[in-house]
Amino acid sequence: MKIKSLFRNILPRTLLARSLMILIIPVLLTQMITVYIFFDRHWGKMTDRLAYAVAGEMAIVAEQIENDPSPERISRISGHMAKHLDLLISYQPGAVLENIPEDVDRSIVADILGRALDMQVRRPYRINVDLSEKWVEIAIALNDGVLFVSSPQRRLFSSSGYIFLLWMIFTSIILLAVSILFMRNQIRPIRRLAVAAERIGKGRDMPATLKVEGAREVRQAAQAFLDMNDRIKRQISQRTAMLAGVSHDLRTPLTRLKLQVAMLGNHPDAEGMMQDIQDMEKMLNGYLDFVRGEGGEQAVAGDLNDILNRIVSGARRAGGDVILESNGDLAMTLRPMAMERALSNLITNARKYASHVWMTARRVNDDVEIIIDDDGPGIPPDQYEDVFRPFYRVDTSRNTATGGVGLGLPIAQDVIHSHGGQITLGQSPRGGLRVIILIPV
Repeated sequence: MKIKSLFRNILPRTLLARSLMILIIPVLLTQMITVYIFFDRHWGKMTDRLAYAVAGEMAIVAEQIENDPSPERISRISGHMAKHLDLLISYQPGAVLENIPEDVDRSIVADILGRALDMQVRRPYRINVDLSEKWVEIAIALNDGVLFVSSPQRRLFSSSGYIFLLWMIFTSIILLAVSILFMRNQIRPIRRLAVAAERIGKGRDMPATLKVEGAREVRQAAQAFLDMNDRIKRQISQRTAMLAGVSHDLRTPLTRLKLQVAMLGNHPDAEGMMQDIQDMEKMLNGYLDFVRGEGGEQAVAGDLNDILNRIVSGARRAGGDVILESNGDLAMTLRPMAMERALSNLITNARKYASHVWMTARRVNDDVEIIIDDDGPGIPPDQYEDVFRPFYRVDTSRNTATGGVGLGLPIAQDVIHSHGGQITLGQSPRGGLRVIILIPV
């Protein structure tokens, strides 16, 4: 599990980075294998053969000079070697090889040439490589002196290896740039679709940049998302229109009943009938508020502090003991009326059952956290999920004066979720219920 977790942490997070990794890793592995095979087989063998040829020429020169070390013969051999083989030779009679320094930091070319000299010349030697001048100096011990041979590096080393590497790196960079360009064009529709889904989840408008484009599968997903969004909007519109019609149809007979009850005067049943009518109106308004949801309100940039101050001021005017503690900047994009309705429902529920209410709002990373505590009796933990169901009431009585119609928390949850947030319940350190709300900015 630790290895899996470590591997997950190493992997890039974005789709573009992962796609490029899928493209780059096989290319890199192919290039590494190709370079290894090239240098181990082609370049290495070619360098061995070049060094073997140069060592063979040196062996012939050494034998010729040992057989006849006269200046005339050495001069003639030196001229032929310089003219036809690019080798500069000189001979110092009486010199000792031990007095000639050797290159301590031997290069790969020196090592390869040394092996060839061991096989061909079979005499003591010293090798010095001058990388700046691109010459290799070889000193070979003969019977009566030391033979000095200067060879250009091109006789021992082929630059095709470097050219091969440069071309491979250059073409890899070009292909990588083309891959990044194409992958970004393919991933851009997916990113736009993700942004659109996030905005819709937060209750905002569909971005104008969302278009049905890209690969066939991406176009299918984008079109399905647009169709789903249209169906949701149409369903909400139809539901709101239906409930508006129901409201109109029900309010008319309720108005007639109120008028008839008012005409009864001091009839003993008049007060009870009026209370029933008021309860029906209250329940009807609660149903409409729940079904209406956010309505047609548009999300705008606003300050949550203003909404909280209005809610707390209204609760205090109604006689509630509500304490507000707000820290930091709470600017965000929201539907002000819907958010105020949701938070008002939570404060109203807390005031019904508690003497004191505490509200705290602060910014936590990229979210706004709102905590509402009270000192009331609270809610049993096994009912935390049930209270968010429509028409569910902790108070099992049907008296709307004590428990409402059971739509306060569902309305609040619906509004919070429409903003892309979360709402949870828990036990408050004040003794009652704690409501925790997290809303992304």
